[in-house]
Amino acid sequence: MRRWPGGRLLRHHRPEHRARGRRERGAVGAVVADGVAGAGAGRGRSGGGGAGYCVGALGWRVARGGAAGLLWLLRWGGATASLAGLLVVGALALVTRGMHLDGLADTADGLGSYGPPERAREIMKSGGAGPFGVAAIVFAVGVQAFSFAALADERRWFAVALAVTAGRVAVVLACRRGIESAPDAGFGALVAGTQRATTGTLWAVFAAAVAFFAVPEHRWAGPVAVLAGLAVTVVIVRHCVRRFGGLSGDVLGAVIEIAVAITAFGCSLA
Repeated sequence: MRRWPGGRLLRHHRPEHRARGRRERGAVGAVVADGVAGAGAGRGRSGGGGAGYCVGALGWRVARGGAAGLLWLLRWGGATASLAGLLVVGALALVTRGMHLDGLADTADGLGSYGPPERAREIMKSGGAGPFGVAAIVFAVGVQAFSFAALADERRWFAVALAVTAGRVAVVLACRRGIESAPDAGFGALVAGTQRATTGTLWAVFAAAVAFFAVPEHRWAGPVAVLAGLAVTVVIVRHCVRRFGGLSGDVLGAVIEIAVAITAFGCSLA
């Protein structure tokens, strides 16, 4: 344990700062991990940070590269573009244990209610899917599947990986400091407000920069698609925090699906 000559602990070696660093790394890992949300929801905010980061980084890479690789493999094997796109969306849902789609459905049902925040949160925790939730899932899955199909026809495999990446960047932005968790939020309480604004900004800039290579025929299309998807999710998170009284895990699942759909759609238009 390092100290100043006078005996005072260096700032970054103080226990409270090390604990906060573990919380931030753990939250980043948890929110980008595919399917670890349920496992991490029961942990304390200071527990399992390093492990969560490693698992999250691994899950992110598998989902990002696996989606593009599976789409290429299905097309190479003779599957039609539309069928391949739908199967890739189904595979992503399977890898994430359907948590993101479930969060999208719950968020849509909560926003579709006209009651106070307490009533909206009660609807989101009911365990069923209402008409708004079903419609949101059908719409999101359809947009993603047909967009992936269009990208496969144009052999834009990197754009598929980019869309999946954009969904994870959207979650980092959603967990920026200043965003409070909803009462009894569970996983939302674990990650809300854990990320520095600069962290989310840097990830967004990085995603937009690499998106320059997503659509070779129109270099501007990739960055525009990424920034549009992230901007929409920022607005949605702000509205959900106001509507539900804070951030919840369901909202995080919703922003992932929305960011993926918008980014894939934007890249497929060019």
